[in-house]
Amino acid sequence: MRTQFVKTLLQLAKQDKNIHIVTGDLGFGVLQPFFDELPDQISNAGIAEQSMTGIAAGMALSGKTVFTYSIGNFPTFRCLEQIRNDCAYHNANVKIVCVGGGFVYGPLGMSHHATEDLAVMRALPNVAVFAPGDLVEAEAVTKAIVSYPGTCYLRLGRGGERVIHTEELDFHVGKALQIQAGSEVALFSTGAIFDEVVEAVKKLQEMKGVMPSVYTFPTVKPIDENTIVEVARSHRYIFTVEEHTVVGGLGSAVAEVVAGMNPSGVRAQVIRLGLNDTYSSIVGSQKYLRNYYGLSSDKIYQQISRIL
Repeated sequence: MRTQFVKTLLQLAKQDKNIHIVTGDLGFGVLQPFFDELPDQISNAGIAEQSMTGIAAGMALSGKTVFTYSIGNFPTFRCLEQIRNDCAYHNANVKIVCVGGGFVYGPLGMSHHATEDLAVMRALPNVAVFAPGDLVEAEAVTKAIVSYPGTCYLRLGRGGERVIHTEELDFHVGKALQIQAGSEVALFSTGAIFDEVVEAVKKLQEMKGVMPSVYTFPTVKPIDENTIVEVARSHRYIFTVEEHTVVGGLGSAVAEVVAGMNPSGVRAQVIRLGLNDTYSSIVGSQKYLRNYYGLSSDKIYQQISRIL
């Protein structure tokens, strides 16, 4: 995902000299093409994320479209005040990129687990939040946020994610993408956990004869209220799946929309699958931690099956 992001951004930057990327002393392997081909459009701020964000805000307020780039929680939690005060408050054209959402950096422990980032960034006014589900979505979102005004947060996987979409997307900011139509049961996901959801859906169809509707939400904020309302009226269950705490992320966004509907029009119960308001006190690979916390395809399938 990160390679696709850099490849896409490099192509866009060649066409627009106002695009600039600032790295927090990370990602040199994947960012090397930028240093080689557009050395005047990339800067290294060093291991100083607060300064990185302040620099980006200043450049953005001078007319640039600036991307900050680092891993896990470093471009968000370490510099939250600068994002809030310097970027979001001024509607600065800063795009904050996190490589390694969820448990990507699982062996490095909770300091590197980005499992509250969607909630925190979604809570900031003037910040749009994106979490693409595969490489195709990552490319589409990167192209979209370059021209999207104001501050954005882009959560990416690290690499090796499966390509789920087989063709170019008709992507629009704030719109969910329907993967398949079904009835009674709907699955909503955001981010790279999408590949586990795809496998869980196959199991539901093969073992339970359940044909769920499936949507991916590359945009977490602004959320696609129209799709949520439509599904809540026509289905019995909405399961939200995210590699993130159940507090404040996609599941909360969906529940907020449903809570605001006329109760007489709501059929669906919203069930949030994710981390149950906890930090991971264990370490391991992303695959291991997903399974431990109920987010592997098998565990997603089992939780849905029990409820059904």
